[in-house]
Amino acid sequence: MKPVIVVGAGNWGKNLVDNFYILGALAGVVEVNPELRQGVSATYSDVITYSDYQDALAADVPAVVLATPAAMHYPMALAALEAGKDVFVEKPMCLQAEEARQLAEYADQHERILMVGHLLLYQPAIAWMRDYLASGKAGEVLHVATQRAKLGKVRTEENVWWSFAPHDISVVLDLLGNPPVKTVQANGHGMLQPKIEDNVHVDLEFELGQTAHIHCSWYWPLLQRMTVVIASKQMLVYDEVLQTVTVYDKGVDDQLRNRDQGNWCVQVATSEPLKIECEHFLHCLKTRERPRSDGWNGVAVVEILAKAQEAMGG
Repeated sequence: MKPVIVVGAGNWGKNLVDNFYILGALAGVVEVNPELRQGVSATYSDVITYSDYQDALAADVPAVVLATPAAMHYPMALAALEAGKDVFVEKPMCLQAEEARQLAEYADQHERILMVGHLLLYQPAIAWMRDYLASGKAGEVLHVATQRAKLGKVRTEENVWWSFAPHDISVVLDLLGNPPVKTVQANGHGMLQPKIEDNVHVDLEFELGQTAHIHCSWYWPLLQRMTVVIASKQMLVYDEVLQTVTVYDKGVDDQLRNRDQGNWCVQVATSEPLKIECEHFLHCLKTRERPRSDGWNGVAVVEILAKAQEAMGG
């Protein structure tokens, strides 16, 4: 039996549909838009399509993948969990931290798999950085800075922080070892629409002393997607556009003198992170292992999203 029904075949959902189909796991697709639904039927003639989500929940298929608008994530994920399904939900997991916690708690209590689509955690370059930092070669991690900016599609229902930042928050938490957050400071500017921020800067301080800075903008002249890690012995830079990781063996010694012993570029796998992410979900369905981006990872990201939004006055 094929284990997955994908809900939503639009801009991002179509990619999930395609990946799960290629992996031989796609049992059905739910799509309310008739044209999109007809397109799915034409492309994947052996896949059942549904116009009604409840019909999909009644089907004898163990898992659903939600690629729906974020405002629908909580009620749809809860309905799936209550129907006995395992759930993959795209980012952001929810728009309210309390709703995210309720989903994570319900999944744990009923032994359901709950996975959140924090795609960058399955990016081979991020996985390499995570393992390298865990080895201690770079020293103690002190600070992580990310930038995700471009002249992109401006939304009217959400700001750039909720649209872009889940990727980077999940990476920051992952590279730092998921420490608890101590303080969140944020400022944002709605240049195009009142109260919908187009450009956001957020500073995080963690209980163990590490810090992070996140910059997101969809009103920016350059395409920039970057993660910089400052550690006590070395510095790492991941350029997501060029798909390169560079290790800089430089820093400041005990006498506050600059030290520079060169740098090198790391060769990392070029595997598609979305395929890896889908494979991971299927693996967890079979083994009942907890996903790397589980429900509680989703909760941690939504809590930071919400605290930053509150700090911006929203």
